[in-house]
Amino acid sequence: MPVLKMVLPERAQTIVDFQPDPALQDRIDELAHKSTEGELTADEQAEYAGYVRANKFIAILRRQAERSLSSAVGGHE
Repeated sequence: MPVLKMVLPERAQTIVDFQPDPALQDRIDELAHKSTEGELTADEQAEYAGYVRANKFIAILRRQAERSLSSAVGGHE
């Protein structure tokens, strides 16, 4: 069962359009840079891993939402 089936279909565009809070995105970018440089503390590694997991989940939701919108436009949902 696609993950999006658990979400109201009318919310699909909201999911596709989702953008993180700018301050949160800055923090993720900072952690990503430190990760690339091998400079993360243990706490930062755990924090960054959480953001990576959340990003994967959001990506799955976004793909499902895009498919839902495409099939709705095509008329076969």
